[in-house]
Amino acid sequence: MGPRADEDRDGDRGEGRDASVDWAERRRIAEQGRGERAWSLWGPYLSERQWGTVREDYSPCGNAWAALTHEDARSRAYRWGEDGLAGICDERGGLCLSLALWNGRDRILKERLFGLTNQEGNHGEDVKEVYHYLDAVPSHAYLKMLYRYPQAAFPYADLVAENGRRGREQPEYEIEETGVFDGDRFFDVTVEYAKADADDVHAVITALNRGPEPADLHLVPQLWFRNTWSWQAGPAGQARPRIARAPDGGAICTHDRLGPYRLAFDGAPDLLFCENDTNLRRHGGQPDAPGPFKDGLHAAIVDGDPAAVRRDAGTKLGLHYALRLAPGETARVRLRLSAGLRARAVDDGSLVRRRVAEADAFYEELQDGIASPDSRAIFRQAAAGLIWSKQLYCYDVRRWLEGDPLQPPPPRARAGGRNGQWRHFAAADVLSMPDTWEYPWFAAWDLAFHCLPLALLDPDFAKKQLLLLTREWYMHPNGQLPAYEWEFGDANPPVHAWATYRVFEIDRDRRGGRGDLAFLEGVFHKLLINFSWWVNRKDAQGRNVFQGGFLGLDNVGVFDRSRPPPGFGVVHQADGTAWMAMYALNMMRIALELALHNDVYESTASKFFEHFLLIAEAMTDMGGSGGGEGGGFGLWDEIDEFYYDEVDIPGGGMLPLRVRSMVGLVPLFAVEVIEPSVLHRLPDFARRLNWVLENRPHLARLVSRWTEGGVKDRKLLSLLRGHRMKALLRRMLDEAEFLSPYGVRSLSKVHRDAPYVLNELGASFTVRYDPADSTSNMFGGNSNWRGPVWMPMNFLIVEALRRFHTYYGDDFRVEYPTGSGAMLTLSAIADALEDRLIALFAKDETGRRPAFGTRPPIAPAPGAEEPLLFHEFFDGDTGRGLGAAHQTGWTALIINLLRDRARAR
Repeated sequence: MGPRADEDRDGDRGEGRDASVDWAERRRIAEQGRGERAWSLWGPYLSERQWGTVREDYSPCGNAWAALTHEDARSRAYRWGEDGLAGICDERGGLCLSLALWNGRDRILKERLFGLTNQEGNHGEDVKEVYHYLDAVPSHAYLKMLYRYPQAAFPYADLVAENGRRGREQPEYEIEETGVFDGDRFFDVTVEYAKADADDVHAVITALNRGPEPADLHLVPQLWFRNTWSWQAGPAGQARPRIARAPDGGAICTHDRLGPYRLAFDGAPDLLFCENDTNLRRHGGQPDAPGPFKDGLHAAIVDGDPAAVRRDAGTKLGLHYALRLAPGETARVRLRLSAGLRARAVDDGSLVRRRVAEADAFYEELQDGIASPDSRAIFRQAAAGLIWSKQLYCYDVRRWLEGDPLQPPPPRARAGGRNGQWRHFAAADVLSMPDTWEYPWFAAWDLAFHCLPLALLDPDFAKKQLLLLTREWYMHPNGQLPAYEWEFGDANPPVHAWATYRVFEIDRDRRGGRGDLAFLEGVFHKLLINFSWWVNRKDAQGRNVFQGGFLGLDNVGVFDRSRPPPGFGVVHQADGTAWMAMYALNMMRIALELALHNDVYESTASKFFEHFLLIAEAMTDMGGSGGGEGGGFGLWDEIDEFYYDEVDIPGGGMLPLRVRSMVGLVPLFAVEVIEPSVLHRLPDFARRLNWVLENRPHLARLVSRWTEGGVKDRKLLSLLRGHRMKALLRRMLDEAEFLSPYGVRSLSKVHRDAPYVLNELGASFTVRYDPADSTSNMFGGNSNWRGPVWMPMNFLIVEALRRFHTYYGDDFRVEYPTGSGAMLTLSAIADALEDRLIALFAKDETGRRPAFGTRPPIAPAPGAEEPLLFHEFFDGDTGRGLGAAHQTGWTALIINLLRDRARAR
């Protein structure tokens, strides 16, 4: 039996389908949540890039990109993980399955995605491949990915050289510009996974020749064991596992932990075995070292060296299918990886069709009210990218710093370097990552945003993610949450409490009003410690005005706020202080929810209420006019009517940094509305509030119209009374400043023609509006906040406006856009901002999607879905997608916006 031709996949769709299809995925998610069936055992956890990561860096200087390069990756065994193309693995990364390709022209076997390092890219690291995550369900019972493989030699050298020639003012040089896709001379390679059971996975690899001439393609599905035997011996180590040719066809895998697995496949490929070990001839100075090595498949297929592989057994197996496809011809290879030795037959197509039908039914329920087919496609592919970005993350900092018993000790200089204060950190977990190539590691505040769309897809997974970061092997003993692997000790905006309560609300809605109080309480207790860390470590003068450094907004400021220039003192951050006000309100909201079921939390809620008022006082009343008059300082500038950072110049007082940026809009996020029913049910909390407001009138006046109440007698807690809120909104909704056609910019457009310049202490600093990639190299790499639209910040703006509206109601109106004369409610403005954000991905009147830019995307094959991308950020003028092209993580918030707009209609 050879590779199979195309088959009709619509057999189980439409009328007459099995009724069990409708709830199959929900049933799998529920079984997983109850611990009845381990549907999460296998998933898309295999990274697209393990090379160039901090955890594989054993150099003395800490240059991760140079420590293990793309060129090294095919021949050096990884320590902490694996990578592969369109791959899956078990949840502990013991056994991995992915795809390799060769077109007969490339100099290397295509086993992993290629991209530029931080030093090579003119805007930082950047993947240079064309691939799309097309479909997925949370249980991973169905996954689908598309990879576009050129028929010409892959332009590795051209991409490096041209991007090296371009400056930061020029756009990145992309693979489409090299010409390798011209004339449709490429293969559409689609990889699908369908589970028959939790430990029985079928794979279908489909290759379509899109070009006008016959073309050769070598399909090489790969199965291998992660190398766990080269690092330590004895009880802590692991015996070398084995993959061996089965006498009756297929291959048998044996592993101490996983037990036996069988790989079945169709056709008659060559079975090529090697060992997942470092090639000591290339990396070890041992020219006579016996093989075969990790790069054996490359050597055998590309270099034609039959001695580089075995034919019987090893720890890595490649199935070599050598194909020649006519123009428009499709070939298909089917595999099956299943626990035990029973399974021999691959899927005949019926399983995949059923799983597709079940995925259709799952999304049909989630997309209720979303009428547009285009919006449904955006929703589903955003969800697919989010699910495909679940990755296994292994990193034991103590072991990484000290080295492994069977390897040479790391250089002593490393002990005091990166993450040296995080020796307790020891992760081996599946995490939602921002992007599987450009950010193949978790980031704490990114993950918080990911959890909102994840809560719509799989609430249990979203809750476990939020809990995980507070566990003792992540959270520092002092209470800090780890930021990201490049520097765990950096301070990310404290959005964990906000995400926790929002996930609780989404989950409660899906559970018919039954909230998961155990989850809420579990996270809350850990966040009490984290809140104390912020208060004790990031309030330098004990005045409730906070620092924190870059706080995610790198490159939007005048200088690096984590490392002020010589002579500059403490930076009092408008965003840092506002984030903490928001944090206090989020904690108060969680405490109130818990207090409705356990009155012991009423006093805790009161504590956070008072803390919020103290922060509000510090932001509002310490100096007031800006510029440090009277020896105080004020983060609100009465002249510009905007919030600015201020920096302490020793001997010179406080200096306001008058950059109109997202920093000054963050105070909008610190808003909470309390229902009168809550105060009625929690009389002790109500009494404590009234006591504070009656006995501390200087604090009470910070709470907007508390004694009057708003719509339905609701109470408002906010950093912004009506005047200041309207002043901020006047700038935010001005198309000459922050408001772009596709959301709110991160820097006011006013700084395009009038850059902000600071001349102080003999140094000069400039901030200029850049709508796309930043032209400043202040932070190096891809630090691009100077102007573009960012989905997570816009999402928080929309949420804040909706909360304000629940208090002010329809009588409170604001001009939108500024200068238009049209007065809209805050809810209507939130709707309008949502529409602008959705417009990034939706087809406009010309059929163009703004996020794709002006370059036409590669057209899909006839009858195939149009593949989409969900970028890291977007051009503040045109909406063109920028940064990481597959950072579906926080950009997947588009799912929540689409659902919100559908419900509003």
